[in-house]
Amino acid sequence: MNLCPGIKRDGSRCRVTVEPPKTLCWWHDPANADERKRAAARGGRRGGRGRPQAELADLKRRLTGLADDVLAGSVDRGDAAVCGQLFNAVIRAISTEMKVRETEELAREVEELREIIETNSERRGYFGT
Repeated sequence: MNLCPGIKRDGSRCRVTVEPPKTLCWWHDPANADERKRAAARGGRRGGRGRPQAELADLKRRLTGLADDVLAGSVDRGDAAVCGQLFNAVIRAISTEMKVRETEELAREVEELREIIETNSERRGYFGT
């Protein structure tokens, strides 16, 4: 086995071993560029702008602070109730956004699988197997 000659982002040499006849690891092999882009895009949907986990953590912090302020008497209960309703609307919006993202990702994956199946079916027909 050989070490991949690729260079990592930090400038150091890749330490992944590869078995002949391959000379590059999956991460450095240009043949995997499309799959790496798809994987990066999926990761970007989980993170990136408006990360639902971060938004929910912020809402939780704000709701806890609001409850503490109500109990301390520094925020009117009526005002706090309205804020709670608004926060709940935001939570529902985040939940809906997460479901839409998940549905879009599943639709993309189904389409990729459909393309793979069609390609394999065409190959079988072509080779007569």
